[in-house]
Formats: sequence, C-alpha cells, structure tokens
Amino acid sequence: MPVATRARWVLAAATSVALVASGCSSSDEGGSSGSSDSSQTFSYQSSEPQNPLQPANANETGGGRIIQNLFKGLVDYDPSNAKIRMQVADTIETSDSQTFNVTLKDGWTFHDGTPVHAKNFVDAWNWGATTANNQINSSWFSDIEGYQDVHPASGQPTTDKMSGLTVVDDLHFTVKLSGKVSYFEYKLGYIAFSPLPDAFFGDPAGYGQKPVGNGPYQFVSWDHNQQLTTKAYPGYQGVDKPKNGGVVFKMYSTAEAAYADLQSNNLDVMDQVPPSALATYKTDLGDRAVDEPQGAIQNIGFTLYQADWASPEKAKVRQGLSMAIDRDTITKTVLQGSRKPATAWVAEGVEGYKAGQCGEFCTFDAAKAKQLIAEGGGAPGNRLTITYNADGGHKEWVDAVCNSIRQNTGVDCVGDPKPDFKTARAAITGHQINGAFRTGWVQDYPLNANFLADVYRTGAASNDFGYSDPQFDQLATQADQAASVADSTTGYQQAEAVLPGGMPAIPLWYYRTTSGYSTKVQNVKFDSFGNPAWTQVEVKG
Repeated sequence: MPVATRARWVLAAATSVALVASGCSSSDEGGSSGSSDSSQTFSYQSSEPQNPLQPANANETGGGRIIQNLFKGLVDYDPSNAKIRMQVADTIETSDSQTFNVTLKDGWTFHDGTPVHAKNFVDAWNWGATTANNQINSSWFSDIEGYQDVHPASGQPTTDKMSGLTVVDDLHFTVKLSGKVSYFEYKLGYIAFSPLPDAFFGDPAGYGQKPVGNGPYQFVSWDHNQQLTTKAYPGYQGVDKPKNGGVVFKMYSTAEAAYADLQSNNLDVMDQVPPSALATYKTDLGDRAVDEPQGAIQNIGFTLYQADWASPEKAKVRQGLSMAIDRDTITKTVLQGSRKPATAWVAEGVEGYKAGQCGEFCTFDAAKAKQLIAEGGGAPGNRLTITYNADGGHKEWVDAVCNSIRQNTGVDCVGDPKPDFKTARAAITGHQINGAFRTGWVQDYPLNANFLADVYRTGAASNDFGYSDPQFDQLATQADQAASVADSTTGYQQAEAVLPGGMPAIPLWYYRTTSGYSTKVQNVKFDSFGNPAWTQVEVKG
C-alpha cells in the first residue's frame, strides 16, 4: 500500500508464510508495566484520507489504517508473526487453488447491529469491482471469474455481479477464480475484501463519510483535516478484542509537529519520526523509542504515461538517474542509518525477497550514470522534478537525492512538495505529475507478489506509472498459477528480473519502523506492516 502506511502507499510505510519475527518496542518496556484503563482512547499520528472511507477505495495509509480498524475481513495477519489467522472466516477450503469454499463464523455483527452474512461479502466485492463505482482497489477482484463482465477494459459493464461469487446460505459462499492463484488466501486479508452492511448500498457516499463496519472499533466522528475518532465496539467477535477504548487518528501537516506533540504527551503513538529527529529520538524517548524491521520500501516512480518518458530509450535515462544516487551516503547521513539501501523492488524480509534484482542500476557509479543518460537522449529538458508530500518528513532526503543527481550528472533535479499526503496522492492517481514522484510501498500481505503484481502489472490498482510490459505480465500470470505458494514466489522473482530493463521506478531504500510513544500508554508493539498492534495498546490508569 502506498505509504504516507496501507493498501498501501506509505506516509512516512493452506500453508502459511511468515515474515521475519514482527517488531516490538526497542526494549522490554513496551510491555505492560502497570495498571491500565480499557475505557480510555489513545491517539495516533495520521493523515487525511485521500478518498471516502469505503474499503475498496483506500490504497494509501491515511485511509487504509482507519479502515482496517473499522472493518474486519475473512482473515488478517497475526501481528506477532505475520501469519494468516481466521477472523470472520471459520474455514477457507480449496482443493485446486481456483475454487474456494468459505464458511463464516456465526455471531458477527456490524456496528449497526445487523448480522455479517455471506451476502455482505459477495455484495461488497461485486460493488467494489464494478466500473460504475470507481473504486481505486477494483483490480484486487480481478482474479475472480466474471470480473471482466463488471469491469471491462473498455465500454460498459454487462452485469453488476461476478459469476465467480455464489452465496450458498447465510454462513457459506464460494469463490471461483478465472485461473489458479496459489496465494489467494493471503490476499483476502487486504481491506478491499471487507464486508459491507446492507444499508451501505442505499447511500454509499453517506457511508463513506460515516462508515459502519464490523471491526474492533466503530466510527464516532470525522473532523476533516483535524482528526477522526473511533471507539471500541463492544460486540466485536474477533480474536483481537481491544484493550483500550478507541483510537483517535490525528492529522498532522508535518512530521515535526507530530514529534513535538509526542514529546509533550499530546500524541500517544507515532507513525515515523521525522528525519530531523533520527539522530536524537532514542535519547529523547529512552525505552519508548522504537526501531524495528518493516516490510516496506521507498521508491521514485516515473510518469511513463507522458510522452517525454514513454519512449523505450528513456529507460536508459532512468537507469542512469538511479546510478547517480549515492544511497549509501544518504542512508548513513541524512537518514542516520535508519534505512538500508535497496537492491530490489521487494522489501527485505518479505517472503520471496531476492537481493540484487536491480543489478548494477542500484549501485552508485557517477560515470556510468552520465553515460546511460546520454545514451537515452538525456532527461527531458535536462530537468527532473520529484513530487512528494511535505507532511511526511521527506524534504531532507528528496533534497539529498536531487543534490546527488545534480552533482553527478548535471541534470537539474528539484523537489516539488505538496502540502499533504492526500494532495500528493490525488495528483499522482490523477496523472497530474510532471516527471517523477515519491512512492513508498508497505506490504498488504507478506509475499513478493504484493510488491510486484499489485504495483507493476498492467492496469493494477497501484500502477501509478502507466507501466506495461507483456513479459512481466506473462511471468506474473504464470507465477499466480504455480502449484504452491513457494513456486509462486519463485515465479515472481523471475517477473521482478524484467523490471531493470524498463526501470519504471527507482528503488531507494528499505524502511524500518522508527517510532515512539508517549508516557501515557504501554504495551505498544509494532508489526512488520509498520502498524502498532492497535487493539493491544493499553492506556495507563
């Protein structure tokens, strides 16, 4: 998901496959050390959602993190080890990785008291997939048989129901895919696959402003660009019942302002500390500082849909620009060692990660960089503009990247700050960017397919570049149809090896969760998705 966290673009980020052990605080003090008050809320650093709060309409962290707390799907991922765990689903069975028989647990309800039944999943998925509803995550349903009928490449849909979804009774439904996808169960933990209450379909716009979900927290209020308030749902049936009274998502215009509030106990949990505090935050916060692995990567994407960047020879320019970036120096100095230089498009620690996929193009070599840029006909206008969100603490490293490019190639590189993540994402998804843009990605599910198929496949929901390569698409399809999850990850490594030739995005570095929390909370532990274990945070009594 794009990071700002989900879905996700980042603000600051059968057989079960697990990541490396998921994160927790930097010392044992993250655990409970005193009494707590389960009725009290805690606050979290957030950003204004890009879109209305509909599960199929959020692929960025501002909206995604809120939705994942308001809704709960068939499965999610255990924050302690990233393994799949059943939530609304009792069982998901398949004998061929193409037809899945889903059995729901009885007793789940939406926050309006209505039951969560099979039709609530089927109706939600059909609604999210249909072209007419303009949902940004619609392509997540493209594996399902009949998707092309509700979401044709051109023209109008012939129906609003995918043939691959069948309600058997209140607690059973079947999902038939158009082909085998060995890891389909992993994808079901993504927020787009959440159920929706019956009343939603009578007023989708209204429910987007006042969502009614089935998750551990229910909606209270939304003061746009200020904060969104939730409270614990007493009827929640999930395995992760809240130990607190709710989460208040506070919107900040800068990471520095959030960090100042954290230090003064006006904010309880941060997303990521700003670069300006990386050298001091562990001293500032002591045992409340967090430094843990995260399945996320920072990239620079290109507008391949623009004529200036669309021609095949411009791939050499992008390769050269990548080689002009001194990742090692920037991560050690500007980012204070809190990031690790990337050598691939998949984040380190994710199942299927393979180092070195970027080859020489992620290695700093000023002479080779200039050579490649010249061979590609030069950067358009000898200029590169990198758009980024100013509220995410990105200015320092964007300036450093531009300085590296400018000094080593002569290309005039400048940053283009947008005031907040919502504005930046709207410009990116609306194809209103000229040249290049910051594009972080944090895992939606812990497999390399999420970093590849969901970002670089033709027409994918998060393919903001306009990238299309038939060889990549073919290898991705073959990987989907592999006999096992392990074979799929190997297949996606082969697809990833195609990316250096077109270089749609420049891998920069792998994230870590560099965060912290106030003195008012305890038991704050982060998972490998970069999220706190929301329901387990305790507010001190």
